[in-house]
Amino acid sequence: MVAPMTEDTIVIITDDVTLPIEEGVRGWNDEVRARLALKEVELNVTDLERKMSSFLQMVSRLFQQAEQQVTSRSGLQLDEVELSVEIGGKGEIKLVAGGEVSGKGAIKLKFRRSNV
Repeated sequence: MVAPMTEDTIVIITDDVTLPIEEGVRGWNDEVRARLALKEVELNVTDLERKMSSFLQMVSRLFQQAEQQVTSRSGLQLDEVELSVEIGGKGEIKLVAGGEVSGKGAIKLKFRRSNV
């Protein structure tokens, strides 16, 4: 069990746990063991803020480049971006590719162009 949170930490529940595979056991048991392999992890909020800030800066650069190319070629403007993000057991920030990830709890970040 994780110690009580301090002001500078946050507890996340993760499935970043490696389970031993039993020889000859296959099928639904793997799925059940994966569900039971949840672990509470205490993360430093300052480190998490730094990693999220860095992640968002990189994503911003990617979309600025994409918008410049689209605008110069077609006159279209990027109006909204929605990302799904996961926080790993070691505090890593992960972009979730594709639509929904079954059985996963992702954070949705939705960015909309402001009317300037």
